[in-house]
Amino acid sequence: MTRALSVLWLALVWVLLWGSFTLLTAVGGVLVGFVVTAIWRPGPVEHRLPVRLPALLRLAGFLARDLVVSSGQVSWQTLRYGARSRGAVLDLPLLSSSDRVVALIAAAYTLSPGTLVLQIDLRGARWYIYVIGPRDAAGVEAARREALGIQRRVLAAFGTPEEHAAARELERA
Repeated sequence: MTRALSVLWLALVWVLLWGSFTLLTAVGGVLVGFVVTAIWRPGPVEHRLPVRLPALLRLAGFLARDLVVSSGQVSWQTLRYGARSRGAVLDLPLLSSSDRVVALIAAAYTLSPGTLVLQIDLRGARWYIYVIGPRDAAGVEAARREALGIQRRVLAAFGTPEEHAAARELERA
């Protein structure tokens, strides 16, 4: 049943990429879905992620608000400084060893305009991010706290209790 859902999902994505729903694109999407799922079989999932609905809803609300606020901030930086806009590369601790949770953290951070995850080092438990805007040490510290806040929110929704507690402690430090 899982493969059938994957094929249907891939067929839907295929149709959306083509931009029109025709018999040819639907059949083509199903064929592409079968080929992709035959070549790349997902590995076994050792455990399910804990999903905490209240924290997930808070995360979604935060990300929606952050999308609007960050768009305004990036626009302001561009209009005010133009080519003289500055950015910073930050080296931060990564508080989860789960590939799925780390992918969610990276996606949540990169969703915000003016930010980008550059590298994730799972062995060293570090992630390197780029943020546009900081012009001094206080701006860099604010960007660091925002990135840790996003990590904390994702861990509150999907991480283990220990990871969430570590994120809260790190954010307070």
